[in-house]
Amino acid sequence: MSPQIPPVDERTYEDLVKEALARIPVHTPEYTNFRNESDPGRTLIEVFAFFTENLLYRSNQIPERNRRKFLSLLGVPVRPASSARGIITLSNERGPLQTLTLAGGLEVRAGQVPYHTDQGLDVLPVDGRVFYKRIVKNPGQQTLDYYNQLYASYLMPPLSTTSLLYETTPLGSGVNAAAEAVDGSLWVALAARKGDDIEEARRQIGGKVLSLGVVPSLGDGGRRLSPGGRTTTAEQTIKYDMPVGGTLPAAEADRQPRYRPLDAAQSVDVLSVPGVVQITLPPAPELRLWDNLDPLEAGVKEFPPALEDTDLNSRILTWIRIKPSSSARAQFRWVGTNAVMITQRAHVANELLPSGTGAPDQTVVLSRTPVIPGTVRLTIGTKAWEEIDDIMSADPEVTLSSQRQSYDVEAATADRKEVRVNVFQLDPVSGTVRFGDGTRGARPAGGAAIRASYDYGLGIRGNVNENAINSGPTLPAGIMVSNPVRTWGGAEAATASEGEKQISGYLQHRDRLVTAGDFDAVVRRTPGVDIGRVEVIPAFNPDLSPNEPGDAPGAVTLMIIPKYDPARPDAPLPNKIFIDTVCEYIDPKRLVTTEVFLLGPSYKSVWISAGISVVTGHSIAEVREAVKRRLLRFLSPLPYAEPENPGTPECPVAATYAHMQTGWPLYKSVAALELATEAGRAAGVASIKKLLLGDEKGNNKDLVEMQGLELPRVIGISVAIGEPLDLDQLRGQAAPAPEPGAPSAVVPVPVVPEECR
Repeated sequence: MSPQIPPVDERTYEDLVKEALARIPVHTPEYTNFRNESDPGRTLIEVFAFFTENLLYRSNQIPERNRRKFLSLLGVPVRPASSARGIITLSNERGPLQTLTLAGGLEVRAGQVPYHTDQGLDVLPVDGRVFYKRIVKNPGQQTLDYYNQLYASYLMPPLSTTSLLYETTPLGSGVNAAAEAVDGSLWVALAARKGDDIEEARRQIGGKVLSLGVVPSLGDGGRRLSPGGRTTTAEQTIKYDMPVGGTLPAAEADRQPRYRPLDAAQSVDVLSVPGVVQITLPPAPELRLWDNLDPLEAGVKEFPPALEDTDLNSRILTWIRIKPSSSARAQFRWVGTNAVMITQRAHVANELLPSGTGAPDQTVVLSRTPVIPGTVRLTIGTKAWEEIDDIMSADPEVTLSSQRQSYDVEAATADRKEVRVNVFQLDPVSGTVRFGDGTRGARPAGGAAIRASYDYGLGIRGNVNENAINSGPTLPAGIMVSNPVRTWGGAEAATASEGEKQISGYLQHRDRLVTAGDFDAVVRRTPGVDIGRVEVIPAFNPDLSPNEPGDAPGAVTLMIIPKYDPARPDAPLPNKIFIDTVCEYIDPKRLVTTEVFLLGPSYKSVWISAGISVVTGHSIAEVREAVKRRLLRFLSPLPYAEPENPGTPECPVAATYAHMQTGWPLYKSVAALELATEAGRAAGVASIKKLLLGDEKGNNKDLVEMQGLELPRVIGISVAIGEPLDLDQLRGQAAPAPEPGAPSAVVPVPVVPEECR
């Protein structure tokens, strides 16, 4: 049991005034007008009581502050804030016809939120387009006959029902290259800008580096950590090649396109995470296509796709083929040219900090947090100081004679030891910079000016929608910037109260994953992600069926739900980047014998239609919307904020309130009667006439069961006054046919006048 922290003094302002007035007859009996509230003497008492209450408040905080300081000495880790990341494209649309080389660290903005590029790049003056050969499914015999007649002199044998016709399709919202493209490839067309000379454009890009951005279709994430170490996946490779232009042979059998491989460098697997591939283009004379290509040959077999846009086709400089290996999971969401990765960060230059004192263990605090590690450049006077991980590993600022002798011996043999004296230690979360005590690290000299330049992040504010990044204060003239996909990874730091909740757990497990509570606590501290809910299911393997918790010893399943999902705000799902971030964080902390599954929930659709009656005097519209909100919160997969007055008519009762703090429980079925009870708790509801609950097919059910990692998702809800809306009507289906003998429905038909009046 943790000890209770005793308060220094609990007296309030009223207590102090009453106590002072009670002492007046004892100490100054001649003062008799103190009961008059307008008496100047009483006014002085009230003024000093006000100041005393403030002093007592500060005194009561001392034990808490001491406790927090003690906890910081324990080194209990809390989740730090993280900066958002993204990918942008820089297009030279109106600038001069030349390749512009931009250095890394270029600032771009989404409104007032700054970002900086991770590396430099060549901005090529080209119009980059991405296409793929989309398979035409079930073309029909008539279509096949038409193309057999068109290509009669070229195709041998003729087309059949097993032949693959295709349409040249721009890469839009994504494509599964293996399943939707005829050749399993993407084609990048490098075209000259409108009005530019084609040969001059080739000279400008020849020998330069094309930065090709690739964003895979991340989809819903899921990972498995096998016992004994992380599972290794087969290497996923991509080949990048370019046509070898010139003159095709005259012989029909020899008129096959040839391609040359390109030198491509990538730091990440772009089939798994977004990244940039740097492709070195060949010299200008090799950036050519075929000069004797027959019109019927364009786009057939392994030739680049045929384009219907004649203007674009006339400006093509060359093609680049992106061909993943047959075993790769090649699902592309976006591919573009002149791309570069960015990180959200703002820069502070030469911030003046408190001067040096010459005292040991001096600390100064940077004004902006969280500080991005590795970006602090600190100078004291005119000398630059170095950041160090642990100040206790620094060298003394003044060596003793014995130490100096040992250093001389080492220097005489080999310079194996680097003396680190002018160093500092940084806490990036609080922005605290700590210096040494003289024995371990140097002390800033008294009166010395301390200045720091550093970068800091804005947390979740860096997550912006696509095309939100559209300006840059230092962009060259004619350069346009845009982000083709939403930025990701920005998260806020854990609050002090959240960090204190982790103390007892951390002291027990020491950042090792053993018990279910350990998994829950450690996963929630994952930096770079905002986790809304974690469900730890011990001894459960989702790949086994049937399977209940307890049937798979040694396995642990983690169901993780993000706090925010712009695509599905009512049913959040973690994508691959989210799951991979958690996986990388917990993998070194688990036992080697534990098999861990990281998955998102499986949502099961439900339909709700309720009929209610409203208490007289209440707004029907407000009550109807209140019932909808209450039912949606009741079935929400995520917990919501604690209400101010639980138990009142406007807030959930105690049992419901406890359930809503955790989100809809796993294995809990959705019951129509329970939903009706919850709807009846809304303020202004007189009674529930009837509540209809439908499963994913719209069938009326009293109970919709949930199994495994299933959670309910309301895809349609209606609240009506009186009788509820039929489920078929709610789903948008036609009403059922009337029974025999029932009166036929009246169908209004307009009458067309015979004459115009």
